[in-house]
Amino acid sequence: MKKRFTQLSLTTSTLVAGLAFPVQTLAAISPGEPINPGKGFSTSIGNLINGALSFIMVIAALLVFLYLILGGIEWITSGGDKSKTETARNKITSAVIGLIILAASYAILLIILNFLGFGNLGDVFSNVKPIK
Repeated sequence: MKKRFTQLSLTTSTLVAGLAFPVQTLAAISPGEPINPGKGFSTSIGNLINGALSFIMVIAALLVFLYLILGGIEWITSGGDKSKTETARNKITSAVIGLIILAASYAILLIILNFLGFGNLGDVFSNVKPIK
């Protein structure tokens, strides 16, 4: 069973890596042609902070969801043992409280930004002139 799981995970990771990192042949690049890497992720500090905050919120929500699932699995596998059931219940309660705190912090941020007249964090830094 362990060998089969290892084979399956290696096959899956190989497929994901093959789709995520497409190979560009050298024939597609002409000699002497400048390489243009394109624009970066953000064009200003506000967009960078806004993107980083959004990324952190998504990661936090995924971790809370994972913690909730682990609590559910512990509850199912507790076998009626009081201490294991209590531990699982505490884990689920903590995950729900974490999700409420995460949603509330994002809502408070949006309320404060809207109260100050901004749409998102990118708007806050849009009028800041770069230091020369």
